[in-house]
This record gives sequence, structure tokens and C-alpha cells, in this order.
Amino acid sequence: MAAQDHASPYAPDPGPVAVIGAVIDWLCRAQNHTASGDDGVARHYSLISGWATSYPETTGYIVPTLLRLAELHERNDLRVRARRMLDWLVAIQLADGGFQGGRIDAKPVVSVTFNTGQILLGLAAGVQAFGAYHEAMHRAARFLRDSLDDDGCWRSHPTPFAEVGEKAYETHVAWGLFEADRLAPGEGYGEAGMHQVRWAMTKQQANGWVADCCLNLPQTPLTHTLGYYLKGLAEAHRWSGDQTALDAAQQTASGLLGTQRPDGALPGRVYADWRPAADWSCLTGNVQVADSWFYLGQVTGDQVMIDAGRRANAYVRRTVILRGEEDVRGGVKGSFPVDGDYGRFEFLNWAAKFTIDANLTEQSLTTS
Repeated sequence: MAAQDHASPYAPDPGPVAVIGAVIDWLCRAQNHTASGDDGVARHYSLISGWATSYPETTGYIVPTLLRLAELHERNDLRVRARRMLDWLVAIQLADGGFQGGRIDAKPVVSVTFNTGQILLGLAAGVQAFGAYHEAMHRAARFLRDSLDDDGCWRSHPTPFAEVGEKAYETHVAWGLFEADRLAPGEGYGEAGMHQVRWAMTKQQANGWVADCCLNLPQTPLTHTLGYYLKGLAEAHRWSGDQTALDAAQQTASGLLGTQRPDGALPGRVYADWRPAADWSCLTGNVQVADSWFYLGQVTGDQVMIDAGRRANAYVRRTVILRGEEDVRGGVKGSFPVDGDYGRFEFLNWAAKFTIDANLTEQSLTTS
């Protein structure tokens, strides 16, 4: 497959409808075939080792995507799947309200800020959709609210599976607090999220690049983690209307615009002056950034960002396999070509989730 990616890189763009349908089917298979035999979603399918065990973090934020699809497409089977995921997540919630990092079989099992924030997104969606999961949502939100340092940074519950250090991309955790606050105002959840976002904005450079915004190489962050940072700022603005959050989001979004290749792709990593630091593309980062470009383009009337989002989405769609072997059909690769350094030889469940999200947003632009 790597040789094919390098030799004949792109199929024609099949469009959002075909890709959304195929990727939904792949996510369902990822739940069906998880190697841990539970109701979570397999972290990935590997061309080398097959299906992985379930990944609590991403299962958490896959839930809102499935519930959105269930409503749009009138598919009760997706609601049932989302509820199974939620029940599994509640069963593994730790005593302090947090959730573990890594896959379900990873060690050590300790509460991790980032993973808890992503699962909080699913719990909040579960409260809204089913009128259940209130206590689990509050426990996770209180864990995050109460563990925030005075300056707005989370330091006390880092993941054991990334380099040690502050993480600006935890604005994506703040988003979970905004969702909880919408359902339970008066608990200080949203205010805690904004406190973190203001801290994270201090990591932004004048050109919009962000320090301490990567899992393991902060000098050359992934567009995936920059996409997390950008989405958190966009959601901070959506929740609060805060102009400084919008301005900061536009700065980073504009910097990323300058990295987009003519074929629509973003480089997998970037230097502090926005030069490409990788010759492969992180497909997850493409669609994450596209979704935020759409939001910012709508809010500010910037058609350039909307057009860039369409190009980024089209690039990723052209890499999705729509025919052939079931385990890869509809999956989204970690990198393109598939032997790139991010998720090498893997089809990632969060790449699938964000591809659906960004294409649903693109469809909403077309029909609004």
C-alpha cells in the first residue's frame, strides 16, 4: 500500500456523501472488531498487526459524532452504538472522576487530563441525547475544574504516553468544559475552560505558531495537535463570544493557510516560521484544521478560509479507499503516504471521526 500511495497518490474525489458513508461503516467495524472485546472503539487497524484494543479517549469524542449522524440520517443503530460506548466509558471511570490515558490495556492506569476532557465531550453529548450520564459528566468536569493550576495550566495529571511538559493543545480539554457548562451552568466549568484558554494563548507566537503544542516534538508540532489547539480557541469563542479567542484563532488559522500545498494537503509537522517539517501529511490534522477554517470563515466572512477547508477535505477524501478489503475500506490513514511518521501503517479511529465531522460541516455550508 505504501508503494501505491507513492506511485499513484490520489483517486478522484468521491465527494462528502460517499466518504461519510464509508467512514461510518469503518467506525462501526472498529467497534465490532476491537481486540479487547468490549464496547469501545479499536484505536486503529494496522496493516501489520490488525485490529487494536479500544481507546477510551477517542471513543469518548466519537460518541457526539455518532449521535449527530444518528439524528441526521435517522439511524437508531448509531444511537445504540453510542450508548454502548457511553456505558463502557462510565464503567471504566476512575474514582477521582478522571479517565486513563492510552488504550484500555495500557499501564499505568492513572487519570489523565487530556483523555478525561475528550471523554467529557461524549458524556455531555450523552446527557443531551439520553437524559442520562449526569453524574459521570459532573465527576469528569469537576476533576478538570479542580485540578487546574492557578495560572490556567493543567500540570498535575499528565499522560504517561507523551513527552513531559506543558501542553497548549489542551484547549481541546477546555472545550469539554464548555459543553458541560452548557448543560450545567453555575458550576464554574466554562470559566475554568476560559482560564485555560487564556493561558494557552500565551504560548502563541506573533505569527500564530504555538509553542508546547505537540505530543513529543514541540519544536515541530504536528498539524494534528495544532488542530486541537485551534479547535479549542474556536469553541472558546463559540461559548463566550470572546474577541481575544477569535483573534488568536484567526492568527493560527492564517499561519496554517500559508502551509497548504496546491493539492490541498497540510504538512505533517511545521517549524516555528511555518515551513514544512515533514514531507508526509497528517490526514487527521487536515480535517481538524478544515473544520475550524469553516467556522472562522463563517464567523468573519473570510471566504479564503472556507475555500481552504474545502481543498483540505477534498485531499483527505481522495486518500480514502472505497473498494476492496473490508478492514481498510472507509478507514482514514494516520499519514499519507501510509508510511509517514504519524500512525505509520495504521488507519486511526480519530482520523475517521474528524473526517466525518469536517465533511458534515462542509455539507452544512453547501445547504445553508
